[in-house]
Amino acid sequence: MARPQQLLPNLTFLDLQPPMTDAAREVAASLSAPRPTLDPKYFYDERGSALFDAITRTPEYYPTRTEASLLADHADAMAAALGSDLGPDLVIAEPGAGGCEKVRILLDRWRPGGYMPLEISRECLLDATRALAPRYPAVRFHAVCADYSQALSFPADDGGRPRLVFFPGSTIGNFEPAARGDFLRGLRHLASDRGYLLIGADLQKDPARLNAAYNDAAGHTAAFNLNALHHLNQRLGCGFDPEAFAHRAFYNETLHRIEMHLECLRDQSVTVGDQRIELPAGSRIHTENSYKFTVEGFSRELIGAGFTPLSSWVDDDNLFSIHLARAA
Repeated sequence: MARPQQLLPNLTFLDLQPPMTDAAREVAASLSAPRPTLDPKYFYDERGSALFDAITRTPEYYPTRTEASLLADHADAMAAALGSDLGPDLVIAEPGAGGCEKVRILLDRWRPGGYMPLEISRECLLDATRALAPRYPAVRFHAVCADYSQALSFPADDGGRPRLVFFPGSTIGNFEPAARGDFLRGLRHLASDRGYLLIGADLQKDPARLNAAYNDAAGHTAAFNLNALHHLNQRLGCGFDPEAFAHRAFYNETLHRIEMHLECLRDQSVTVGDQRIELPAGSRIHTENSYKFTVEGFSRELIGAGFTPLSSWVDDDNLFSIHLARAA
């Protein structure tokens, strides 16, 4: 394994050199499927990240602000549930940490001994931790550049100190049920036998509320969905005409999930690598699912992944939930 670099007095950086994916082959295979799809990761380039930030600030999109309020309002109750494991020995591990925004609430209130963000974007990780570490000189920052598969198998080498895995947002809802179970078991491995999981899960609610959240009046979600095509044009030279696609997002009440699609408004041919792909008018590219849960149902999923649920917190409007569980 690579050796960590000491970047600041309380910040080390370990680059696991996440493997590069063959994007052209992956995209060609997914677009050529009987039901074309795109991985949601293609939403995100610099413009896509800015659009998602704009989405979180719209009046219709409740998850980000609701979860932040829950963390702030119940941080003390969460600390009480951790008991003697909360203290200078606790290490918070956050896979997919991004800009390390929400963890600041926990760092402010809990003052743990260590924070280990794991993030595939090297630049994002370095920028966030270099800015954050000086604010918390008593916290040991161990930044790790890794993809999800590397992150979830990262060894628990914290000297026997308890590890709390922090997975905020509604990202867990983007996984299909079988893959979600595998991912939760990966979080259990990352937590280790002495560890905990603190995770956010969006709740089932009035479909009108959900449909509005993914079809905001300002059009940020539509632009975000379409940005996958702009991103692939720039990265792979596919030749999509984004103006010839329409954003479609709706709640599937049978499967309890929001689905996002891009509908082709006219016949179109695109090139991915050395493959030509025909997209007829009326066809749709499925870009994302976002499953919605009940507190009881998600707790059962945690049990199935090897956790013992300790407590959960829900806002007054029953929009969002945060779950704390211990490794069983």
